[in-house]
Amino acid sequence: MIQGTTPAESSSEQQAAAWVRGMFGRIAPRYDFLNHLLSLNIDRYWRRRTVARVASVLEWPGARVLDLCCGTSDLMFALEAKAGQSVMGSDFSHPMLVAAGSKARRRGASSKLFESDALALPLLDGSLDLITMAFGFRNLANYRRGLVDLHRALKPGGMLAVLEFSQPNNRLFAAAYNFYSANILPRMGGWISGSKDAYTYLPESVRKFPSAEELAEQMRLAGFTNVDFERMTGGIVALHLAQASQ
Repeated sequence: MIQGTTPAESSSEQQAAAWVRGMFGRIAPRYDFLNHLLSLNIDRYWRRRTVARVASVLEWPGARVLDLCCGTSDLMFALEAKAGQSVMGSDFSHPMLVAAGSKARRRGASSKLFESDALALPLLDGSLDLITMAFGFRNLANYRRGLVDLHRALKPGGMLAVLEFSQPNNRLFAAAYNFYSANILPRMGGWISGSKDAYTYLPESVRKFPSAEELAEQMRLAGFTNVDFERMTGGIVALHLAQASQ
């Protein structure tokens, strides 16, 4: 089973993490635009659905919420709007956090941003009620270590929500999706962002990523309970929900 992301340019977890950090730094200026363009704006629906599924936790008075691998923080802002209170956001790409900070100031958002590695969060044990991750988990250098640390940071009964790309079950749809990912997405993304290697890596990372069933099993092995997932848009993404064990 694949243990973590494996960029072609890396041969160790440290090299993989460094490459991914640099890659996201290069595409940060055009990240939002390309997310909406390449997904045909469906990414907005995926985030709305994620917020709806974690709404019960967001309604807890004083809920401590972290959007991890937050990128430019679209999901974080949506969580904050639903919660009606401040939400934290963290990423290990400094340029992404700079972009998120600029957006927060324009919106007058009260979100708290900090830079951190998802494999070693600078947070106390059992300090969070909810952790969300949108399209960041598959870029971790070690999935098992990431899940263990996420479990550590959550309170007993706290919720983890992982929104991530997956593979469609329908053969015809999967063939069309794979053609788009292998041929159109890298060319368009590389041309607009100026970073061809980034948009070659991104669809390849999806292809190598564990299936929704495999990721659910990895969550259980890391100590999570009530693990469930739902596929969206023909199965090209899956939203995983789980609770930290009591």
